[in-house]
Amino acid sequence: MFCKLAVRNVTRSLRDYAVYFLTLTFGVCIFYIFNSLESQWCMKMLAQSAHYIVDSILIFMDVFSVFVSVVLACLILYANTFLMKRRKRELAIYFLLGLPTGRVSLLLVLETLLIGLLALGVGILLGILLSHVLGLLTMAMFAAYPAGASFGLILSVKAMGKTVLYFGVIFLVVMLFTGVSISRARLINLIQGGRKNEEMRERPLWQSVLTFLLGVVLLLIAYAMLLLRGFLSIDPLFFLMLALGTAGTLLFFRSLSGFLLRLVKSRKSLYYRGLNMFVLRQFNSRIHTTYVSMTVICLLLLLAIGVTACCVGLNNTIDTMTNASAPYDLTIQNYSGDVQPTDIPALLAENGFDPQKELRDSYFCALYYNDPDLSVPGQGSSDTMVALSDYNALMTLQGREGLTEEALPQLRTETLLTGFSGMGAYLVVDDATAATLSVRRQIFVGNYAGDAQTTEAVLTAASESPGFYNTGSYLIATKLQIYMENMGTKILVLFMGLYLGLVFLVTAAAVLALQQLSQAADNQPRYAVLSRLGVSEGMRNQALFTQVFLSFFLPLALAVVHSIVGMTAANAVIAVVGRVDSTQSSLVTASFILVIYGAYFLATYLGSRAMLRGNS
Repeated sequence: MFCKLAVRNVTRSLRDYAVYFLTLTFGVCIFYIFNSLESQWCMKMLAQSAHYIVDSILIFMDVFSVFVSVVLACLILYANTFLMKRRKRELAIYFLLGLPTGRVSLLLVLETLLIGLLALGVGILLGILLSHVLGLLTMAMFAAYPAGASFGLILSVKAMGKTVLYFGVIFLVVMLFTGVSISRARLINLIQGGRKNEEMRERPLWQSVLTFLLGVVLLLIAYAMLLLRGFLSIDPLFFLMLALGTAGTLLFFRSLSGFLLRLVKSRKSLYYRGLNMFVLRQFNSRIHTTYVSMTVICLLLLLAIGVTACCVGLNNTIDTMTNASAPYDLTIQNYSGDVQPTDIPALLAENGFDPQKELRDSYFCALYYNDPDLSVPGQGSSDTMVALSDYNALMTLQGREGLTEEALPQLRTETLLTGFSGMGAYLVVDDATAATLSVRRQIFVGNYAGDAQTTEAVLTAASESPGFYNTGSYLIATKLQIYMENMGTKILVLFMGLYLGLVFLVTAAAVLALQQLSQAADNQPRYAVLSRLGVSEGMRNQALFTQVFLSFFLPLALAVVHSIVGMTAANAVIAVVGRVDSTQSSLVTASFILVIYGAYFLATYLGSRAMLRGNS
């Protein structure tokens, strides 16, 4: 009978508080997905050429998972507190029926255990499916896997065990917290808990205005410090800036509710229109809780927007850097101290790599030591020189325009070698001048005729042949190698940003949703009174929509303002190493907000409406 009651309560809770269960499930799902990366095909492929990048990703993942688990634990405890508040009358009935405190605590612990097991099962199952989708999307990012390769569904036992362990600890803490809360509960408080409102103490309008202006001033000072100092100066002033921004946000929301009420009341036509008076009173009835929670939610949304936008923007920068450092599929250098002229194409052919067959185009030339007396007025000089004909041929392979003799000598910085963009500036001189100089190194560049991985396997076999390095010191760099190494950095930046961004966004939206659902449950008698007074269902729904919209929109609006300032400062740092596509990063971030935050808003409104309609 006892277990049957627990199952019935869990079933009812899942129906009435689907947002809570979905949040638990989504948390488990996200945790599993990002901890199962080690088993994904993309990581196994990356480990073949850049295992140290994979190791770094997994280390960062472990560190971030601890942080994420703490955030999710706080979210679950917060949600559990609201659910306990919603069930105060039910718990009071248990006590009135003579059920001992220990039995009530055991009942709630059993319910928490059942919900936790159900959320773990559904979340892990959903995580397995979505991790496969994420793996396929990641492989598509590589655009370098073998043709015809098949990637089956992968079950990560390690990620599953880690998820069960972390969330098992979280639910254990929740069960202990629930037991302690019940042991300290008082019957009179349980009976009257749903009737208590915070005392309405309207302050004079000038106090609200003063508080509002002070909050705005603190925010402007924090914005100015961030834009002038940037993100890289971590010192006491940096933490002062964070404190000013947090205090400004707190004062803004602290003054907003009272300021909004007084402002609308001064306009009688607006105040008495429809149910505006009722909505504003409802909005202000929990003023001391609202402004604190709105501040926390605003900061969470700021983190979600900022982290997601920055990781997408930096991800595009990494793409630009990858393309710039790999103008050809292959570059081989003969870089020995005293370069002994070697026919690199012939050397490759002798060892099993036929350039005529494996490459669709190629070029073999030399780089020269500079003449100490030769420099470019106003531009300086360089240690390296390139003959005009060689430079134009290399540019042709890159699909770029060359130079004419009238433009010589020129100090250039275009990348000439795959993987060696750091060679710096060089001089382009006429062929006659280049013929009088000493050879600095020989280079052979080319583009593959067929599949990159198949061709590279033949190249690797040739370079590992006995005697390949007997004629000189050769350094081989390929576009695939550079791409794989940079792809590791790309995965690290993108996945870490999305991991944290999604967790922060879900946390903020879930806290708001649970808060509004709890308040809707408390407001059932008030909406029932409106119904008995003859207020139409349409007007009641509109009032509810406005109340939920204000709670979701206000913290999001200020978070967007914060993030615009923050992204401006972040882009100044990212732009040092490449171009930032702020449009794409903004669109991606907006899409996440629209889908996740919008879905929570819609679910909250529909759930609240169903809850109020059932008691009207």
